[in-house]
Amino acid sequence: MKFSVVVPTYNESAGIEKLVRRLTEVFQSARRDGEIVVVDDNSPDGTGAIVDGLEREGLPVRCLHRPGKMGLSSGVIDGWKFARPESEIVGAMDADFSHDERVIPAMIAAIATGGYDLAIGSRYVRGGGIENWPWRRKITSLVACWMARPLTPVRDITSGFFMVRRSALDGVELDPIGFKIGLEVVMKAKYQRYIELPYVFVDRVAGESKLNSKEIVNYLKQLGKMYRARLAR
Repeated sequence: MKFSVVVPTYNESAGIEKLVRRLTEVFQSARRDGEIVVVDDNSPDGTGAIVDGLEREGLPVRCLHRPGKMGLSSGVIDGWKFARPESEIVGAMDADFSHDERVIPAMIAAIATGGYDLAIGSRYVRGGGIENWPWRRKITSLVACWMARPLTPVRDITSGFFMVRRSALDGVELDPIGFKIGLEVVMKAKYQRYIELPYVFVDRVAGESKLNSKEIVNYLKQLGKMYRARLAR
């Protein structure tokens, strides 16, 4: 099955070429027909131009250039719309090397042959973990996941590393508030079975973290909408 991985970027010039080449190697080694869609929010550091050069070089990557900084979640949604129509699976990952690209073939296999519609890269199942995070950020992440447990049994609900059958998103209205697009997909996509595959999250090695107090507030707003919708039903 063909698939497209969306990577939203803003000022990721320090590592984007390395990431695209790593992903290309993973696709080739696994003999998977994968496409990389970089959605760049007009990065002043030239991230988009680097991606354009890699596409001209023949790597399986395309760049969707957006006019300004419009947010991670909306970038993923726009990237899925921009992805080639023949991709039956779409997904998302970060550009900062925190997500282990070597897990992607297992995600694709879970959907293509394992009977799953959604495959989530998880830090909080057996075999998963976190490296190089300060204790305050670990607690923040765990509390965020705990707050969503009444809504879903998914253990790593804040994961931004996942693949989903494209048909499961047909007709689904996703709210691009904040940067936790994974929460939207888990709660709204039309899937029957999901699987959480372990990986070790490593704090970014290039660029600056996008997590700040504003994004935490956005997550709480997003979660509040989910609870209100559940209560209304």
